[in-house]
Amino acid sequence: MKGVREISTWQTIRDGFDFTYLLSILLGVIPSLLCITLHELSHGLVAYKLGDPTAKLAGRLTLNPIKHLDPIGLLMMLVCHVGWAKPVPVNMNRFRDPKRGMALTALAGPASNVIIAAVFLFLYGLCYIPLSKSAAGQYFLRMIDLTAVISIGLAIFNLLPIPPLDGSKILFSFLSDERYRWLMRYERYVSLLLFALVWGGVLGRPLSTAINAAYDALFPLARGGFALAKTLFYR
Repeated sequence: MKGVREISTWQTIRDGFDFTYLLSILLGVIPSLLCITLHELSHGLVAYKLGDPTAKLAGRLTLNPIKHLDPIGLLMMLVCHVGWAKPVPVNMNRFRDPKRGMALTALAGPASNVIIAAVFLFLYGLCYIPLSKSAAGQYFLRMIDLTAVISIGLAIFNLLPIPPLDGSKILFSFLSDERYRWLMRYERYVSLLLFALVWGGVLGRPLSTAINAAYDALFPLARGGFALAKTLFYR
């Protein structure tokens, strides 16, 4: 009788568990990890090419997402579709031109996300016909599309000129050396304000508007992929 009760209890838990909720989490986690990993890897690679091996020495020139993961930033990406990763360490004094090197290194992350979004939107159109014919295929289509959306959101969010986001490093490169170094010294404290703005939803509407506009601008790539698939495989 005890075994029967245990089986009955397990069946009740199983029947009441919402597996679609688990799938929805996975649907967001995998694209988020991909986007933040390539974003941070791009920072590190550009810095390395410009003469700063700090990220390489710290083991950050890797596709292992665990090395780049910031739990709070990942949570923000899952909830708000905007967030951040653990910053790649950069020593601007290793660059021949510190401000220019820092700006190029900062720009590399958002630029990589735009490229990711373009590639995945093209894949979305290219794979739409075969994947849309099954439930599993439709799930992968949603994941491909969400990867593009999250990548666009990561690019736009990081281009905001608010420390410690990439946009601030790009903007600060136009300031005098003295003021630039002063702002870089205190950027970590401004991150608390940034977290409050994201969590409080203050940035929600303007970011959503910008993300939708960028998505619409890139969506012709999906149409191009769809047209190519029809031409090659579905004449």
